[in-house]
Order: sequence, then C-alpha cells, then structure tokens
Amino acid sequence: MTTLGIIGAGHIGSQVARAAITAGYDVVISNSRGPETLSDLVAELGPKASAATAEGAGAAGDVVVVTVPLHALSKVPVEPLAGKIVLDTNNYYFERDGQIEALDKGETTVSELLQEHLPTSKVVKAFNHIRSGDITVDGAPAGSPDRRALATSSDFPDAVEFVTRLYDQIGFDTVDVSPLSESWRVERDRPAYVVRQTEPELRANLSEANRLP
Repeated sequence: MTTLGIIGAGHIGSQVARAAITAGYDVVISNSRGPETLSDLVAELGPKASAATAEGAGAAGDVVVVTVPLHALSKVPVEPLAGKIVLDTNNYYFERDGQIEALDKGETTVSELLQEHLPTSKVVKAFNHIRSGDITVDGAPAGSPDRRALATSSDFPDAVEFVTRLYDQIGFDTVDVSPLSESWRVERDRPAYVVRQTEPELRANLSEANRLP
C-alpha cells in the first residue's frame, strides 16, 4: 500500500491524513515542532500512522503532501522529495505570508512557486479549495447524486492520475485544470474557492474565474 508523507500537520494535513488512512494508506506526518509533539494525533490516527521530521516524512512517503504556510515554502526539504509526486494544498494569504509581487501581478501561481523550489519533483495542486473539515464529511460513493467535485492541476499526467484516484477513494469527483500554470483558477477569491460544487458546477466556476481581482 502507498505511504503518504505529510509535511504539515495543521487543519488540512491532519484531515488528509484521516481521509487517507480510511482509504487504506499508511501515513507519516510531520510538523515544524518535532515528531514528539504529534503523539496525540498519531494515537488518534491509529496503527497506520507515525510521526517524523519533515525530512523523514518526505523520505518515507511514496507520495508527499506539502501543506505548510506559503511563507515557509523555503523550509520544505528538497532532496527527500526528488522524483516524487508532491501534492500542494497551499494558498496565498498576503495577510499571513506578506506581499508576493509575482502572485499579486498574476505572473505565477502558488503551486508553480513550489515546483520551482522542488525542480525534480512532480507538483500537483490538491485540497486547496475545500475547507479542512469538509474533507472527511463531504465524500460520497462514485455515482452519487450531487457528489462534490475537487480540482487538480499539474504538468505531470501521472500526478493528476494519482490525485484523481485519491479523490475518488475518499469520495470526490475530479476536474483536471492542468497545466500547473492554470491552477490560479482554484486559488483564493475565485468562484471555485471553498464552495460545495458538483463536477458541472466546478467546471463552470473554473471557466468564470478571472486571473486578477
């Protein structure tokens, strides 16, 4: 079974861990304070979970989830993630991260910044436009009426295939908005951001998005 390394144990990271374990994955999770601070979370997650440093989680994961604040992007370890699919859940909050001119001008995207930091990894956008609490409660079996859809985006088809499979396993349809340069369509303040939507509704919201406010 695939092991997910999760770098960042906040709201999104811990919820992705819960959902992934329910789907049968093993999880190695980390935070910025050290694995010893994750003992309660690991105990809750059960025997398929363990804690490590960021480097350890990156090395252990067959696939890695990076879910840290954008201002901490430079601290994401590079070598342990080389050659791996890396799920980026991040969003740009200038109030938290400081102003980033290239993002303010629409010259790049959040996930492209991570791809630049991880040049030998396969970055794919995932889980950034759903509220963390919805990850484990909004899923539904394939074919269910009004099944919620989530977007993904990457320059690597195998990364999109992995996210599509993971989404389906935890109860969501997928809309592919590749390449990674198009991932701005699900970033903050766009029509598809943190609203519950079916696949047709998500496609419509993606098409209605404007690059700049």
